[in-house]
Order: sequence, then structure tokens, then C-alpha cells
Amino acid sequence: MDELTAAHRTLPFGTMVRVTRLDNGKSIDVRITDRGPFIDGRIIDLSREAARRIEMLGPGVSQVRIDVLDTEAVRTPPAGQPAYAVQVGAFRVRANAESMARKLEAEFAPVSIVERDSDVTVWRVLVGRKAALDEAEQLAGALRARLGTGALVVRLDQ
Repeated sequence: MDELTAAHRTLPFGTMVRVTRLDNGKSIDVRITDRGPFIDGRIIDLSREAARRIEMLGPGVSQVRIDVLDTEAVRTPPAGQPAYAVQVGAFRVRANAESMARKLEAEFAPVSIVERDSDVTVWRVLVGRKAALDEAEQLAGALRARLGTGALVVRLDQ
């Protein structure tokens, strides 16, 4: 929350983007480190610090333009020990998240349910814990094949 990071549904992790607020012209460069937002009509979810720097903390949402700056670092994990999981669903009702988790536990353990607070509480279902991005992407492929729906790789340490 205090770093210059953002969540995007499809851009690869590590991608650097410039987010420009259209009504005041302020911009900030952020790194994509998570998946989301999962609210219709929204295309990027900025960290608190990034939102503060372009004066979005008060309004919370704004029209923005996103420019991709750098994808070179996408496959290079940052320093330290990153951990990855695969998000297979995001639910507004916890019981629905629990149902999805039960379906996957035997075949794909560990499965966890993580609460994400935003304007609306969302319960995310996360599968696995992998140290390497390519291992997490393989798991995501297996989950897509099993479920017939989307599966997104997410970083657990951010």
C-alpha cells in the first residue's frame, strides 16, 4: 500500500505503467504487482501511495490513461523471495468462495480464502504457493483446464 504499485487484470507482473489522471493531468509511474480491480468499469487499482501522489485519495476513483512504459523486467522477479499463488475467483459472498475452495482442496492444495477490503469486501480464492513465476503459471494453466474459467497468477508478498 505504501509502494508505487498497482493491480491490473491482464498486464504481466512487473510491467511498468504511467497512470495519468485526466482531470488534473497528474501522473505516476507504477509497477503491476497484483490482479484486479474486480469492480465493473475499473481498469486499474493503485496503491494508496500512488493514489495520494496524483490526488485520488479523496475522490477514490477518477478517469485515467494508462501508458505501458517497460515490460523488460516482467520475467525477472524482484529481489527477495517472492511467492505466487493462482486466484481462481473473487466473490462478494464468502459462502460462494468457500464452495469454490472445497471443490479444489483435494486436487490443488493448499487453497485459501483471502479477504480484500475496498469499496466492497471481496473474498478471493487462492490456490497453491509457488516460489517461481513459471511454476505458478503452469498451475494457472492446469486450473483453467480443470475449471474452464480464468485463473490469474498473483504475488503473495505484496
